[in-house]
Amino acid sequence: MSDHEWDDSQYPLAYLITIRTHGTWLHGDQRGSVDRHGKNLYGAERIGLDPVYSVTMDRNMSSEPFLLNGPQRAVVESAIRNVCDHRLFGLPAIHVRTNHTHIVAVAQIPPNLMMNAFKANATRELRESGLVAPDQRVWSRGGSTRYLWKSNSVERAIDYTINGQGDELPDF
Repeated sequence: MSDHEWDDSQYPLAYLITIRTHGTWLHGDQRGSVDRHGKNLYGAERIGLDPVYSVTMDRNMSSEPFLLNGPQRAVVESAIRNVCDHRLFGLPAIHVRTNHTHIVAVAQIPPNLMMNAFKANATRELRESGLVAPDQRVWSRGGSTRYLWKSNSVERAIDYTINGQGDELPDF
């Protein structure tokens, strides 16, 4: 094996980061989910359809689910691009939908730090532009971070992010 075939970097080539808006994907709904209390391990079984759990989660929400409209989506995309420019992260792909955002990002830091910066800056810019109230919860807790170790995984994540999200959304 030659030196260029072996990569002992602790960081992957890129990350696929997904952040959801507040209240739009609750535990117990038909899509399945993972929880943050020990069941969020690679290969662990997901929480499946559970109408009782779903209703309980819905009742426990402190505010209504939040969906991004066209102007809000534009601000979120700009805010994430600003973070990448300022911190010198690579940004091969981004797609902001009404209830979630996919980001393919490149940096040699843990993905949760990038995700937190994206959410914080997007929230701040939404508030500064007057598009959300000061007390509006915009994002759900946590998010998804997938490590992309191989170039074909990065290519698939970029394609999914750009082309795999459904129809174009109107700007409202």
